[in-house]
Amino acid sequence: MSFFSKLFGTKQQEEIKMTKSNIGIILGSTREGRVSPQVGAWVKELADKRGDANYTIIDIADYKLPLLGEAGADASGAAAWSEVIAKQDGFVFIVQEYNHSITGALKNALDYLRVEWNDKAAGIVSYGAVGGARAAEHLRGILSELSVAHVRVHPALSLFTDFENGTDLKPADVQAASVNQMLDQVIPWTTALNTIRK
Repeated sequence: MSFFSKLFGTKQQEEIKMTKSNIGIILGSTREGRVSPQVGAWVKELADKRGDANYTIIDIADYKLPLLGEAGADASGAAAWSEVIAKQDGFVFIVQEYNHSITGALKNALDYLRVEWNDKAAGIVSYGAVGGARAAEHLRGILSELSVAHVRVHPALSLFTDFENGTDLKPADVQAASVNQMLDQVIPWTTALNTIRK
């Protein structure tokens, strides 16, 4: 590296600093009566106040993604799913715990793609009877296989204390701080991994 490059930085370094990363907030449930849209909207509201990235809610329910490999199924949403995930530099997964794991819909959506996930960062916001902790742990293994760098801080919402009647999101104040701490880790990891992919 030349003296001037060390002093002023390279054009590539300047572009990375000046361009905000795209972070997709992925709603991990598609079932009727789900509360993930509330959680996703709350996370996006907190994230948008930071001004450090372009945050977009991505709802799996908006894409036709039948069970991967199902004979005769209409997988017409697969191309659009690939396109929207490829555009993201990082992710926040909104994860609900079903029977000690993630939803079938989220697992299926993850399995549809490979390179679109690779070398990106992710945070996890989970919810459930025990904060969705077991679902988050299962998701971490899947993300590792997909070469997604998942961060340590993990907001875990309880259906008993962070939701009114188990359905209306009313998070404790500490949860907003936890979301910001998670994003404090997601953003630098995303920035670092951008240099690998670009």
